[in-house]
Amino acid sequence: MKSNDRPNQNDRPRAAQAGDLPTQTPPAEVSIAFEDNRHASAVLGQYDQNIARVERRLGVSAHTNGNRITLKGPAESCESARRVLENLYARVKLGQHVTPGDVDGAIEESALQGSLFPSPPETVRSQFDHIATRKKGIVRARNAAQDEYIRALKRHELVFAEGPAGTGKTWLAVGYAVSLLEQGAVERLILSRPAVEAGERLGFLPGDMREKVDPYLRPIFDALHDFMDGRHVERGLQTGMIEVAPLAFMRGRTLTNACVLLDEAQNSTSMQMKMFLTRLGEGSRMIVNGDPTQTDLLPGQKSGLREAVQLTQGLEGIGTVLFAEGDVVRHDLVRRIVGAYERSAISQTDKAR
Repeated sequence: MKSNDRPNQNDRPRAAQAGDLPTQTPPAEVSIAFEDNRHASAVLGQYDQNIARVERRLGVSAHTNGNRITLKGPAESCESARRVLENLYARVKLGQHVTPGDVDGAIEESALQGSLFPSPPETVRSQFDHIATRKKGIVRARNAAQDEYIRALKRHELVFAEGPAGTGKTWLAVGYAVSLLEQGAVERLILSRPAVEAGERLGFLPGDMREKVDPYLRPIFDALHDFMDGRHVERGLQTGMIEVAPLAFMRGRTLTNACVLLDEAQNSTSMQMKMFLTRLGEGSRMIVNGDPTQTDLLPGQKSGLREAVQLTQGLEGIGTVLFAEGDVVRHDLVRRIVGAYERSAISQTDKAR
């Protein structure tokens, strides 16, 4: 071998030596000290479940010592966790409870703040919109889809919301309707849904109209009791300020100065949906919710929800919000279940092609 063919000593890989600079960026460390120990404890949650959720979602480690929290991990993740904890602390100071769902919402808020404000100013606490009722206080959107939904409810007279179960469509709609009633913006609430069984027959149901439709409207009643005292709900039902009406009983009516909510709208037919939408009267608001993937109509019947969304697209005064699997706020398992069903549906569609 010629001398000029020999490998250069400088080209050979060199073993790492003491004093060499590390190739990876060392983890950042951020400390937060809250003024009130009681409020700090509420932020951490029972058995520190809230801080554990922040650690899991953002990939940081947190060490607590009284009212002081030290965060370690990637710099960007630590900054996001700091914003999350400060937002939660601000809510606790206002007297609001912090649930695991609120933690998820604060994480979504933090992501939005980070994209809008690379160096977050102290004056910016939240970018998500909210609704407020007397019993529940301020209820803030937990993710970008819910934020868009609340903004659409405030901006439009008719709002369609499509998406999977657990995204908060019905709950937020009832909360907004109650807020309108308490503000005096409307005089009554009208709650409706198609009387279609979810794949089974309930048979004859005894009692008056309210008792007959109660099984169908139970989710709405549950939400009503979240936002209103029970005695106010009962009084409203007795005086007609709150009305429960199956979709089939809406024909021929003109609904004025009311907030009208149609839930489970995917189970309405095209004719029923047209009939319902044309009930809108002066000073009224209308909210239509449904999950197109859970239709209980008979084979061959077309869902009125999807058709109405397509026909009214772009019309002034109408808002449409689409929720996805990632917007589920009910429980982590619900999100995974919805995702599994969606992936299965996509797989079956691909095989059918």
